[in-house]
Amino acid sequence: MNTTVLRKDSATAGTRPGGGTPDRDGTLPHQGGARARRVVGRALLYAVLTVLSAAILVPFAWMLVSSVKLDAEVFTVPIQWIPRSFHWENYTDIWTEIPMLTYLGNSLFLSVVITFLQVLTGSFAAYGFAKIRFPGRDALFLAYIATIAVPWQAYMVPQYIIMQRLGLVDTHLSLILLQAFGAFGVFLMRQYYLTIPEELSEAARLDGLSEYGIWARIILPLSKPALASLALLTFVLTWNDYMGPFIYLTDNDLWTVQLGLRSFVGVYDSQYAMIMTGSVLSVLPILLVFLLGQRHFVQGIATSGLK
Repeated sequence: MNTTVLRKDSATAGTRPGGGTPDRDGTLPHQGGARARRVVGRALLYAVLTVLSAAILVPFAWMLVSSVKLDAEVFTVPIQWIPRSFHWENYTDIWTEIPMLTYLGNSLFLSVVITFLQVLTGSFAAYGFAKIRFPGRDALFLAYIATIAVPWQAYMVPQYIIMQRLGLVDTHLSLILLQAFGAFGVFLMRQYYLTIPEELSEAARLDGLSEYGIWARIILPLSKPALASLALLTFVLTWNDYMGPFIYLTDNDLWTVQLGLRSFVGVYDSQYAMIMTGSVLSVLPILLVFLLGQRHFVQGIATSGLK
């Protein structure tokens, strides 16, 4: 009888409750299969993301290649990814063909000023909606955020009439005033402020700090990632804006780079290579801003108020 028990114990010594005999590294068969499935799933995910990323980057690669071609070679079918000859002179001729430096300066001026004002007004208004209690606060916030759903074309004409009567058409001030306030910025900053504990504001009030001081000395330092996200989004949207400058700016000296590229579009033909060259130059500032603020941008989207 004892011999039978010993045989059963020796037969089951290498098994586990889940079934199966462990491998040399101590891994059960079903665990190895799950690990293999995870590896295969992750590999497929990376493959899909790589294909999607390549598809997104193809237009930019075509633009970059076309910027060193002749006009007749830009729209060849099939696409000639490696030009027969590289015309690097396009990057020097564009500065004499049009006042490119002026256009870039105007775009930079508008983007910086509008971004600063949107961050300032958005963060200040969001503090009132998030941290100050007053009658009708939530209703007013919902009404203000609802303006995001109204298309710009619906109030484009009334805005132009107002700017015209104020004598601000064909000035940068018209674009600055129209874009200095944004409901999206208020919404973004308010949602971020709500993650900051109210105890910090209450303690500051007990210490005698005013609401302006709480906003400037406590809330803003804790909101750097959200501020960076709002600044980056606003800068990119303002830099790439075409319709606003097209409607309000008629003087060539006030044009932005997006309007300036229209100079290469003629009645009978267009300088497509120069358009691509100018497009590459217009993308470089956006790329630089994104690379500098990428860490703060991702952190503002992914984290909460306190570290």
